[in-house]
Amino acid sequence: QVQLVESGGGLVQAGGSLRLSCVASEFIFSSTAMDWYRQAPGKQRELVATITSGRSTDYADSVKGRFTISRDNAKNTVYLQMNSLKPEDTAVYNCHTRTYGLDYWGKGTLVTVSS
Repeated sequence: QVQLVESGGGLVQAGGSLRLSCVASEFIFSSTAMDWYRQAPGKQRELVATITSGRSTDYADSVKGRFTISRDNAKNTVYLQMNSLKPEDTAVYNCHTRTYGLDYWGKGTLVTVSS
């Protein structure tokens, strides 16, 4: 059973930083792309960042230059370093992967940015 468990969310003031972590289990993590999504209240879910097995990365325009996705294959963990946070970054952040033809999601971690 593939499991994704996020952590690292919390309350931070605008301009601050947080680092989210997502620990994955029970699949070939090193050969699988990993994503971070977010969903703000009343809004559609948004793809924030992607990292491939070859460590290529891609970001939503809204977070480019502020967020960095990375991975540690030895720890089966993907990270999202979030700097210069803005109130509009407030959302539940979910880790996602697609493997064995199926989509897997973590339960999410809440990030709240106060102005």
